[in-house]
Amino acid sequence: MTLRYRGSIHALAAVLLGIGLGVAVIMWGDRPQPAELAVPPPPNALTPPVVRSWREAARRVEESRGEPVGRAAAVLVPPELRHYSDHRRFLAVQVAESRAQDFELPHDYAELVQLIERGQMVEMKPVGDDYILYGVGASVSDDPLTHYDEATGTDIPLYENYADFQDAEAAMAESIGELKDKAAGVQQQLRALRAPRLRKERAAYLRRRKALQAQVKGTQAAAALLDKRRRRVASFYEDYDKRRMLVAEYRVLAGKAADFDGRSYDLRAAAGRAQFKARLLSFIRPEARDVLLEIARVYHAKFGRPLPVTSLVRTERYQQMLGEVNPNATRIATPPHTTGLAFDIYDRYMTGEEQNDLMRYVARLEDEGRVEALRENRDHIHVFAFAEGRRPDEKLIASSLEAVGPAGRPAAARPAATPRHRRVAVGAKALRAGRQTAARASSRTRPVPGVRAR
Repeated sequence: MTLRYRGSIHALAAVLLGIGLGVAVIMWGDRPQPAELAVPPPPNALTPPVVRSWREAARRVEESRGEPVGRAAAVLVPPELRHYSDHRRFLAVQVAESRAQDFELPHDYAELVQLIERGQMVEMKPVGDDYILYGVGASVSDDPLTHYDEATGTDIPLYENYADFQDAEAAMAESIGELKDKAAGVQQQLRALRAPRLRKERAAYLRRRKALQAQVKGTQAAAALLDKRRRRVASFYEDYDKRRMLVAEYRVLAGKAADFDGRSYDLRAAAGRAQFKARLLSFIRPEARDVLLEIARVYHAKFGRPLPVTSLVRTERYQQMLGEVNPNATRIATPPHTTGLAFDIYDRYMTGEEQNDLMRYVARLEDEGRVEALRENRDHIHVFAFAEGRRPDEKLIASSLEAVGPAGRPAAARPAATPRHRRVAVGAKALRAGRQTAARASSRTRPVPGVRAR
């Protein structure tokens, strides 16, 4: 009897335990899951613990404040964070600082790697005590790496050896032939098109004719652009000195990708190339890093959130690519981010109090002559740190105005208390259809070398 009683108790306990676990599973399944983060972890978040720390910090950045945030919040932009009446001056100050320091600017990723190897740039961890890298390098492409030819403003693909170049040239020539054949086929359709006898069919005929003419023109333009690119690339690889320069750049990038502080990147894969590029963009000059950490420390101490930073150093070519899609990205000859002294703070999720407090502190740094800053139109505060903690000479700033561009129409007058004026960002121009087709054909036919390096 005792044994049967004990057995029944154990069976009942097992049933109750099973029911309890089932309820727990159901209740756990009903719990709201964390929302998907707006941006992925940066590629220098190398281990699961770092990724978890980064995700926790990103959720703190994005979590609801229960009140208006970003551009919906009521803010008072200090005069120091607005444009001057001569809107060129903001960029001219930064150009003047670059000239005063005589910095070497990275035109492409190979030159950026060389600056890193010489210790002129330092890497920012993906998440620190007071800040988080939030979308740094998010706009990089996964294309094979290239040399940027400043004279012609074009990209020259980097190959490990001459044989790889020859393979690529043959593939490009084949694509050019295919485009020409396609254009010839459409032309044949156009010639075969006959005008209708009935008036009511004429509109459809004219539409069809116009469409075929546009297709011929676009395809021929694509073939011409691709052929121009083929000849330009060939002019580099068939020149002994230029070919040696390209191979040297390739080896610099391949060496860094093979051992980037203990991690390697598979540059045969598109994802590996994108991760490698994005990690290179997580660097900054030490002088700017110190200012960034100071601002982050003040913000975190008051609001208990990490400061989201979206941009650090950029190559000149990456800056140009951003200029095609981001009105905030300047297109001048010496973009501030290429110096490694600039960084951008993201305020989209910040309340009015957070933004106002942050802007007041940055304005104070500008009043002290340590930075040049601007609250941009698209949820960012751009900060440029002066390398020696002081503003460049006024004569050098004045002489840098023309480097920024010709004087434009004066901005509308504001009260004397706010002498700066915000600039209306200009949207980027759409690329021509022929150029897009040529670019697609070029990237499609490029072979991926053995090892190639936001």
